[in-house]
Amino acid sequence: MAGWNADTAAGPLGTGAVTLVEGSSFCISLPNGDIRPGHPHGVFVQDTRILSCWSLTINGQSLEPLAAETKEPYRALFVGRVPRSDGYADSPLIVERLREVGAGLVEQITVRNYSLDPVECVIRLSVEADFADLFEVKEARIQRHWDEIRQPDGDSLTIRAAWEDVRKGVVIAAGGADVEADSLTYRAVVAPQAHWQTVLTVVPAVEGPGPVTPFMHPDAGGLSPRDRRRQEWVARIPVLRMGNHSIERTLQRSYDDLGALRIEDPEHPERVVVAAGAPWFMTLFGRDSLWASEMALPVDPSLALGTLQTLADRQGKVVDPMSEEEPGKILHEVRLDVSSGLSLGGKSAYYGSVDATPLFVSVLGAVSRWGFAADTIAALLPHADRALAWIRDYGDKDGDGFVEYERLNDRGLINQGWKDSWDGINFADGTLAEPPIALCEVQAYVYSAYMARAWMAYDAGDASLAAELAERAERLKKQFNEQFWLPERGYYAVALDAKKRPVDACASNMGHCLWFGLVDTDKAPLVAERLMSPEMFSGWGVRTLASDMGAYNPASYHNGSVWPHDNALIAAGLMRYGFVAEAQRIATALLEAAEYSNGRLPELFCGFSREQIAQPVPYPTACSPQAWAATAPILLVTSLMQYDAHVSQGGLWMDPVLPESFGHLHITNAPMGRGRITIDVAGSTASVQGLPEDMTFHRGHRPWMTDLVEQARPHPKPRQDS
Repeated sequence: MAGWNADTAAGPLGTGAVTLVEGSSFCISLPNGDIRPGHPHGVFVQDTRILSCWSLTINGQSLEPLAAETKEPYRALFVGRVPRSDGYADSPLIVERLREVGAGLVEQITVRNYSLDPVECVIRLSVEADFADLFEVKEARIQRHWDEIRQPDGDSLTIRAAWEDVRKGVVIAAGGADVEADSLTYRAVVAPQAHWQTVLTVVPAVEGPGPVTPFMHPDAGGLSPRDRRRQEWVARIPVLRMGNHSIERTLQRSYDDLGALRIEDPEHPERVVVAAGAPWFMTLFGRDSLWASEMALPVDPSLALGTLQTLADRQGKVVDPMSEEEPGKILHEVRLDVSSGLSLGGKSAYYGSVDATPLFVSVLGAVSRWGFAADTIAALLPHADRALAWIRDYGDKDGDGFVEYERLNDRGLINQGWKDSWDGINFADGTLAEPPIALCEVQAYVYSAYMARAWMAYDAGDASLAAELAERAERLKKQFNEQFWLPERGYYAVALDAKKRPVDACASNMGHCLWFGLVDTDKAPLVAERLMSPEMFSGWGVRTLASDMGAYNPASYHNGSVWPHDNALIAAGLMRYGFVAEAQRIATALLEAAEYSNGRLPELFCGFSREQIAQPVPYPTACSPQAWAATAPILLVTSLMQYDAHVSQGGLWMDPVLPESFGHLHITNAPMGRGRITIDVAGSTASVQGLPEDMTFHRGHRPWMTDLVEQARPHPKPRQDS
């Protein structure tokens, strides 16, 4: 996850921790539903923890967890039982906690009595709100101590807090409860074979005497605002059916998680962007949001457009060493309501990413193919040009033709590519690479940025700019294949270090270079062979680092783990160069791995061999749901479908090579240009219905940007003898 720094990594969330997410709000709790102090748990709204304790007891006993089922990404049912005080094993009291997160929390508590006698119950919720900043919780260093005022008022409790000039608050409504400063207590007699029930709400308090926005809970069978938002999302995305029901479930889970990870730009509520992942990254990230929204283009192209527009508004303008902002640079991470200054660089926006800027241009090129109005794309071109200027003036400070990074202050990220843990870039012997560091995949993103902008320039009639960028791309590809290629090893160096030495570890990064076409054709078979070797391929996916490298650790964050998004990009790259069987093997392995986590791929899992351990080993602090991981199954399947479009060129392309185990694929309501289409795939046969009249279905792969640029370039006329 971009933004993770292993120097300050949070500890595990706890065995079986349950995470609910909706937009920029989320809740993390124990399997019995409790939120307890001492754990990195809580209810978070706009990066502030509005509940740090929410602990339920019945007659003084905590609940023994029986089940915790996530109904939707924002709703879960916790089922527990009340331990008996007389030593008997079975308890007649079963407790259900139906919880929903949104702009706060709503929880319905039901106590069921399965005995033949009435049971007196004291139902008590202990409540605390520390208003800690997300970074304080994540890094387990609560720094601020708020001055609190607790105001019980009838059946509600208001907690207001002040720290310097910052004000926070929370209102808890508990109809029928005895409300004290730190608890809510109900006294009930639950009749035999009957139940008792109540509903509580928790919402942030607004400053001043104005009313608090209610967090409405639907009546039985009704829809909450979260349900309605999900319904609107489902109505606009494709409906998918597959012969392989396990893969169908995984893709449906991806759709649900992607829908829940959508957040709105506060300054432009009509724009929806993709947050990076729960629990710690429920905000806009440059790299993560760009990758996720591009992989989701066939599902909802508007996510990528909203992400580009929001990042463009926050594009760097000045040189600021603390936030690492530079003119034209695309941010790494933005926090929408951080007041503590604990975020990287001490500000709400941090720019320490070497790859978000070229990816911005590359993704704009992809978005330009999906049928948005010409003036919408044209409005983003000046931002693309400023991004290219950053590549020239700041990304390549030494002028050697490669984009490098080195942090500008001692609080920033040491490594600033997607493997941004402090030890993520190393030599084959395990020695850490010293910055400035030029990553191999970053050069591929820059190459793609040049090609994407060159094509858009040709398309707009600016042949001069197009030719200049195409020439830059050609030089970069030649230089890259000369300086990064390790002929004695048969793979590309992961990077060049400060002394321009090839960092010779065998890492997954080079797989990204395949997708963007930076790899010379004669070298691609060796790259594919190495990526699929036993040292790299665990049986569940390609490892981030080969097992014969000095820094390899299967339970590390970036040095031997398996990342679904990384693998999806590698599979797409293998498809580009014609390595179909290898791409199928990666896709099949990852989608099988998802079966062990209820259809949801986590951010990463450990790199232990499938032969050694017969199921994927979870990484303890992996984000789940996470945007990259949620969109990885989409890219895996669409890559094997070879499904892509170029609306302005009037074409939809498809040439499926789905494995037989996937079964028949039927998709309806897929966005395409100004319409919606239906797709059927059986083996290598594909058919499309409902294609707009101005579009044509082609069997094969859509021409790459490199092909389009080559076709558009004027070629010298053959000389004629006089």
